Amino acid sequence: MTQSTLTNLKKQVAPYEKSNTRASIKQLINTLGPLFVLWLAAYLSLSISYWITLPITMIASGFVIRTFIIFHDCCHQSFFESRRANEVIGTITGILTLFPYQQWKNSHSIHHATSSNLEKRGTGDMWVLTVDEYAASSLWVRIAYRLYRNPFIMFGLGPIFLFLFTNRFNTKGARRKERISTYMTNISILTLYGLLIWIIGWQSFVLIQAPIMFVAGLMGIWLFYVQHQFEDSYFEKEDEWSYVKAAVDGSSYYKLPKLLQWITGNIGFHHVHHLSPKVPNYNLEKAHNATPPLQKATTITIGTSLKSLGFRLWDERNKTFVGYKNNKQVHLKEDEKDPLGNPIKVLKSSLQGR
Repeated sequence: MTQSTLTNLKKQVAPYEKSNTRASIKQLINTLGPLFVLWLAAYLSLSISYWITLPITMIASGFVIRTFIIFHDCCHQSFFESRRANEVIGTITGILTLFPYQQWKNSHSIHHATSSNLEKRGTGDMWVLTVDEYAASSLWVRIAYRLYRNPFIMFGLGPIFLFLFTNRFNTKGARRKERISTYMTNISILTLYGLLIWIIGWQSFVLIQAPIMFVAGLMGIWLFYVQHQFEDSYFEKEDEWSYVKAAVDGSSYYKLPKLLQWITGNIGFHHVHHLSPKVPNYNLEKAHNATPPLQKATTITIGTSLKSLGFRLWDERNKTFVGYKNNKQVHLKEDEKDPLGNPIKVLKSSLQGR
């Protein structure tokens, strides 16, 4: 894309930034309503067979994802025109999805402002090291990084760590409003869960809520991971970084089947969302379809997105993600270009008097 095209993109998307109260209320009803009905159905099915309960919880987890998208929009002040309405609904949906409104709103805003900026990583995003950074890291940092990027840990332990630890504590230096929001969210979750346990018993509660939240957490982390971790993504240092290029080139269009697109609140149009976070989720597809340059964003499908599981490091030289094995090949190629970069070749050269 030319620079003029990139500059005009935000202007072209601007008409879709306006929220529609009727559409927002409709989405609340068709999201929270089915979630509550499915939760009740899961409880009633326990008296028949847990093999009936489990599929119901899997479907319910999809509606937890959809509830999170509403929470997500509220954090961007895009779900309602009223700031107060966004805060109230955002807080309620945050309790249901186990996310503190103010804390996540702040960290996610930083993510949007710094996404794909190599010099401003670390808040609200995935841990990404470049090939050179990994090579220069200590053994313990490499081990920690490999563990973090391991799919079984990221998608297996990740949801548990996120819900039980990351979302339950305030970050260092958090402001008073953020700290109070986290405390009130925790108290509300304990109250809601305590009430449900009192009504149906802790065993029934765990059998229903644990799989719902685990699968929802796994799906949520996957969506966030895959839409920034694709082969020809975009990462640049501060002096070359561009907000618009980070949005269009550093975020993918995750083309999902219509049902999954609906369940995930159109978040697959992630390039549109990063370009303009003020676009409510129900307008993302409209903005994409009405803006031809956005249709050229990297498109991934369920099948092609699985390749991202092998992506480990960002190769700054070739502007692509590589795996650990590819990382070794990169260094071997660099050594071939520059013999002085390889200690063995330097030794051979000195012995041969070259």
